[in-house]
Amino acid sequence: MTDQAPAAATESPDIPGKPIAASRTTLSHIMTHNDTNLLGTVHGGVIMKLVDDAAGAVAGRHSGGPAVTASMDEMAFFEPVRVGDLVHVKAQVNWTGRTSMEVGVRVLAERWNESAPATHVGSAYLVFAAVDADGRPRRVPQVIPDTEQDKRRHQEAQIRRTHRLARRRAIMELREKRAAEGFED
Repeated sequence: MTDQAPAAATESPDIPGKPIAASRTTLSHIMTHNDTNLLGTVHGGVIMKLVDDAAGAVAGRHSGGPAVTASMDEMAFFEPVRVGDLVHVKAQVNWTGRTSMEVGVRVLAERWNESAPATHVGSAYLVFAAVDADGRPRRVPQVIPDTEQDKRRHQEAQIRRTHRLARRRAIMELREKRAAEGFED
């Protein structure tokens, strides 16, 4: 259902491509005591939910309808987020296949007690699958990278896709081999 090869431009003349900027979005949230972990900083799961929310909004906007999270990879936390920080979650579609799309997310925190610029506190890549009313995969418009930075992100997304597919193939081959040898997983 996900990470399918890009459709040829002639394959879908009824679904025009969309520039990356058309679905790019930012969600912002002030962190409170309810968001903290045992160390007193914002719980990583709270940040991950914000990441998934922003990525889902972008995927739905780009695909023109419902899209579901298929995978999240490379979630990286660089700095802790603290109570009072204004967190900005910036998301955009980096790559599209036939029914799936990779969304890149950058998380920034404005420290409530500092006048410094926002700090890059985390990044993630998620794969979303567009679905119809019955939950079946549906076509998505191809993404059109329009800046040099967007073109670089598109190329990097293709590399991540190749790695995801290779990892999945290697795991499935190992499971099949172990099953043939009589091991249960």
